[in-house]
Amino acid sequence: MTGRATARVRRLGGRSARERLLNPSRLPGFGLVRSVAGDYPFAGRDWESIDPAERRTVARRLMTIAVLGIVVANVAVGIETVILVALVTSGGDLSLISEDGTSIVAVTLALIVGVVVDLIAGVSMVRPQTAWFTSGAPADAHRRRSVQRMPMHGVVATAMGWAAGVLTYAVVSADASPIQMAIVSCAFALAGASSGCVTYMVLERAGRPVVAAAMRDAPPRRPMLGVRERMIVLWVVCSGVPLVGMLMMNIGRAIGWVPPSHTALDVPTVVLAAVCLLSGARAIALVSKSITDPLRGMRRAVDRVGEGEYDTKVDVYDSSELGVLQHGFNEMVDGLTERERLRDLFARHVGSEVAAQALSHDVGMHGVNTDVGVLFVDIEGSTRFAESADPTVVAEMLNRFFTIVAEVVERHHGFINKFEGDAALAVFGAPNAIDDPSAAALRAARELGAELEALHPLRVGIGVSAGRVFAGNIGAETRYEYTVIGDPVNECARLAEVAKSAKSNVLAGGAAVADLLGDAPATGDEDDDDAGSEIVAHDEMWEWVSMGAVTLRGRGAATELFAPIDLLPDGESPITELVDGLIRKPLSILRGRR
Repeated sequence: MTGRATARVRRLGGRSARERLLNPSRLPGFGLVRSVAGDYPFAGRDWESIDPAERRTVARRLMTIAVLGIVVANVAVGIETVILVALVTSGGDLSLISEDGTSIVAVTLALIVGVVVDLIAGVSMVRPQTAWFTSGAPADAHRRRSVQRMPMHGVVATAMGWAAGVLTYAVVSADASPIQMAIVSCAFALAGASSGCVTYMVLERAGRPVVAAAMRDAPPRRPMLGVRERMIVLWVVCSGVPLVGMLMMNIGRAIGWVPPSHTALDVPTVVLAAVCLLSGARAIALVSKSITDPLRGMRRAVDRVGEGEYDTKVDVYDSSELGVLQHGFNEMVDGLTERERLRDLFARHVGSEVAAQALSHDVGMHGVNTDVGVLFVDIEGSTRFAESADPTVVAEMLNRFFTIVAEVVERHHGFINKFEGDAALAVFGAPNAIDDPSAAALRAARELGAELEALHPLRVGIGVSAGRVFAGNIGAETRYEYTVIGDPVNECARLAEVAKSAKSNVLAGGAAVADLLGDAPATGDEDDDDAGSEIVAHDEMWEWVSMGAVTLRGRGAATELFAPIDLLPDGESPITELVDGLIRKPLSILRGRR
């Protein structure tokens, strides 16, 4: 590539012509075309935090679209008007001077003056809104109304331009007859109506960022310039103007104001029908986009909310019923966000399992008897520690302690039922049933015993038990909580108390270890006398060793204690004691079952 070609590529955005065609977003004017014909490009933009430079860019784009929209709409309709006036007043022949003396040159000059007046008036009406938008100042009630009425201001400017065109024709064609003035006035009135409708829809689309910024603090509660008005615009452009034009042309022929067609084919009528098709296509494209764009935006937002993105919002840039719907959608999402926040807070206070159960059941006292594993963990000497340490340090220590407990219990599918000062009660098997709740509680206890060493020099006591409990709501009808009630809960609390001063800081009751023995189904090869079930030990049983039996505080019978082998201090238990402890309890259980 030559140096001159390289410089040209750089001026065009650093890309070759082929690359720009493959990537249309790099083409000059693509942003303007997208603002009018594409989707709303500023979805989710926080206009309050937009810097002044970007505001000026958006404002310049709005002014450019307004100018182009006014000029293109008026020029297109003006050309159609000149052709139709020439055909109607000449009986189907295109000529600069018609049969009744109407000067097409004068009509063209009047249209040029009308476009200039429309452009000046339209820009002067839009500029105050873009100046406010660029300033970043908050919008008051007056400003919001002015911004919402910006499309109607464009219609007023268009009416002023076409009225100026009629006056210009009257001045230029001073010798025009009243009939000629009436024909030109009617043609300009119909053309102005069609042009005004197109200008309305162009400004409605181009002005959406300004409307969204103005509606940020006070979204519309009532529709303004609603969907009905847009349907009226569609009817005026597609049906009203063409049909009224045909009706007036035939009335003019009947009373002798315009000459009849000189050909077998009524050329003015055919051309008017073609103009109707073209103008209708323009109107349908703009009106349909003004209705479907907000709906598509809300549809995409609904999909995001369905995926859990509760911070999703849609810009309120429409002043019609669609804008009210946009605002209602945002309020609905705010309600969903608040509901999810409360649900999250509720789950953090009572546990996600209890929260889910409470939300799925009616209000009232609910509960069931079920078999669970229960774990109680308590800090030794926490009272003395709180006396001598700063309260902030105590709080940080407790948060570390409870964080470790919560993470370990969750990994083993348990549920933190209570945080009680410097202790925690965890339940395995309620409210959500799990396989082998005793084994899960024992595994969690062994893991906790190791991980809580990080709190040294503080020592903890961990007790594990298992059995049948009542799991449900306890309290009064107006205030209750989910908890578990039963002997296993009391036993594990007593075991944790003993563990604080035992060789191992983790102790399990015999009931929890006994639950690790299950029945295997008998096979068909066994003799009838020996048919039955075979006792099978869970793998977790071989991680625990018997430490003897003690009578726990408040209980009449002795409770056999078990401790994790890995957590016993080195040298405290000889190998013979470990082997004896490993086999003593299973054998006693086997003898009891037989």
